[in-house]
Formats: sequence, structure tokens, C-alpha cells
Amino acid sequence: MAEIKRIAICLPDSLLKEFDNMVCNENVNRSELIRKAMRLYIKETKVMDYSERMRKGYIEMGQINITLAEIGLTADYETIVNYESRLAESE
Repeated sequence: MAEIKRIAICLPDSLLKEFDNMVCNENVNRSELIRKAMRLYIKETKVMDYSERMRKGYIEMGQINITLAEIGLTADYETIVNYESRLAESE
């Protein structure tokens, strides 16, 4: 089992009362509920960070995809012009 460290925190009375109500409702002790809340907070923070990195990646890839599409359209246009030119020559 992981080593357990004891810490001290300061809370306003109103927050402590609300927290203690949750302790009663969850039927756990303060330490367990704090551990549970910390794990949830860490997990949610990681999810938000991952989502932000994905959002930035999609924005970056969007710009790259636009550039590639423009290059492809230019190449397609040049191909069509060359094809039409060859057709005109063969007539």
C-alpha cells in the first residue's frame, strides 16, 4: 500500500459544514471523501487538458488540410488544362 501522509488544510466554516453533510450522506470519513474528491479533480483536470490539446490539434490540422486541399485543387486544375489542351491538339 502507498505511504500515507498527514496534511492540514484550512476551510471556511460554511464549506466545512457542507462537506460534513456530504460525509454523512456518503457514509465515509473526511479523509476518504477528500481522497475521492482529489482523485476526481485530478481525473477531470486531465480530461480537460486532453480536450484542450485535441482542440488545438484540430485547429492546426484544419489549417494544414486547407493548404493541402488548395494544392490539390491547383494540381487538378493544371491536369484538366493539360488534358483539354491535348484534346484540342488531337482534333
